[in-house]
Amino acid sequence: MNIEQFRARLQIEQRETVEAIEQAQQSAAPVELDQSSVGRVSRIDALQQQALALGLLERLTVRKRKVEAALARLDAGTYGMCCACQGDVEPERLNADPAVVFCQECKKNR
Repeated sequence: MNIEQFRARLQIEQRETVEAIEQAQQSAAPVELDQSSVGRVSRIDALQQQALALGLLERLTVRKRKVEAALARLDAGTYGMCCACQGDVEPERLNADPAVVFCQECKKNR
């Protein structure tokens, strides 16, 4: 397992996630409900788009925390160690998601 490759992937994902959060925050801004300039259907559509953006913002925020936690584990020297059983996380799982915290067995038992 090449730790520096995982560090680079996580740092890239961290930057991309922060950028995506900034974009989602703009989309999740309060919807102007000026009835004189926008019709009812347009307002409903705008509110739906805002709700979708808020959901995306929440998912991105959680992902950012997971990536930051993985980077902290790298710094602490515990990256690749299962948080439940302290065994090694399978390289395939880390390749699929470098922020994963559980080995396959522990994930299955959760």
